[in-house]
Amino acid sequence: MPGKINEKENILKKNKTIPELIWQFFCSVKLAVYTLVLIAATSIIGTIILQNGTQQQYISLYGEAFYNLIKVFNIDDMYHAWWFLLLIVILCINIVVCSIERLSITWKIIFPKQLKFNPERFRKLKNLETFTIDKTFESISKDYETFLSKTVGKVIKKQTESGMVMYAEKGRWTRIGVYVIHSSIILLIIGALIGGIFGFKASLQLDEGATSDVAFLFKKRTPVNMGFSIKCNEFDVKFYDTGAPEEFRSNLTIIENGKESFTKDIRVNHPLRYKGINIFQSSYGTARLDSVVLDIIMLPDKDVTTKTIKIGQEIQLPEDQGLFKLEGFLPHFDFRGNNLGEAFVGRITQKDGNSFQIALPTKFPAFDKMRKGIFAFVVKEFEQKYYTGLQVTKDPGVWYVYSGFILMIIGCWITFFMSHRSYFVEIKKNKTNNSEISISGTTNRNSQGMKLEIQKIVTKLKDK
Repeated sequence: MPGKINEKENILKKNKTIPELIWQFFCSVKLAVYTLVLIAATSIIGTIILQNGTQQQYISLYGEAFYNLIKVFNIDDMYHAWWFLLLIVILCINIVVCSIERLSITWKIIFPKQLKFNPERFRKLKNLETFTIDKTFESISKDYETFLSKTVGKVIKKQTESGMVMYAEKGRWTRIGVYVIHSSIILLIIGALIGGIFGFKASLQLDEGATSDVAFLFKKRTPVNMGFSIKCNEFDVKFYDTGAPEEFRSNLTIIENGKESFTKDIRVNHPLRYKGINIFQSSYGTARLDSVVLDIIMLPDKDVTTKTIKIGQEIQLPEDQGLFKLEGFLPHFDFRGNNLGEAFVGRITQKDGNSFQIALPTKFPAFDKMRKGIFAFVVKEFEQKYYTGLQVTKDPGVWYVYSGFILMIIGCWITFFMSHRSYFVEIKKNKTNNSEISISGTTNRNSQGMKLEIQKIVTKLKDK
């Protein structure tokens, strides 16, 4: 027998066209299971293996041979790898095809051409409740029909030899709950694909007064053009008495096509959103200083000359002592193993052509006096500026994801808390001018709840 069955299956397969075989492949439940297992297994790999690292990191962690394997299969950026996206697409197609394959059967159940019921089936149910009431058939049949119509829905009646049977149902449409869940999963997948392919997460560091239209992707540090410019007009930070930051705020202006669109303050958890791009306040720091006011003191006669110098600028020293060029700014200046903090760095070129470099720490304005030359530099004044650290994100699939979550909640509510219920009432005439009532019902889920519902209906009908 098994041999004959296999032979018949092979004959059926041979008679199918290529599109039919493809359809059969994608409507397989096994395909869904295998695909989900593969996605879960590869997702675990993606959490174990470093993502978006540098070549040196991978070679030091896994060796050169395994690094080559990682690059071939894009495991270093696995969630954007072609084969991982292909698995997601296969799962999506599988869900759609399976839903369509079974939809025709469900559709016939939800929208039957003619509503029918089998009284004998309901008479054999375990939840059948029977009682006798001291009222005639004629006096209660209309009341029971009205009760069923109001509490359940349209009532179908059939006359029997001993009396009448009535049938009513509600919730046929709840069978679409599983399709709502399928739709939500598809929307979540589509949203994740769109966000993964066309979205980005980047960072941008802007000094006060600076403007940029380019952010840098996390880890890779690849530049990404935002399509507009962001200008940091001002940055403000407030501190607690302990010195910890209480609040920091950036005043930003969006500039597009050379024109200012609008200006807005952003704080932590209060981002700026523009054309699908979210700009979050994430960090801050001290910006590189670009100018300083220096007192040049001639030590023999204590004569003082004040100069404002910008980085890269060269000035003539008093009394023709040579030239001084402000070369740059260091966030950390090390002096004999001690960190003196921020410092300007300059170069003195003497009249004889000799040159040497000096440092001017901002925390120790008179530090240069220790050099014991003819003149010394004293840091008199500088404008302390901050930079704002911004997180720039774009996820064009986010609305698909939100819609998917909403549909998921609706679908789960329909599937787990609602059901298709059918109610059956039979009224039998007795010779003693009383009536025998039988009540039962069916449901596609929660049979125990249906039994309790039947008992409640019995209690109500006894009072009619």
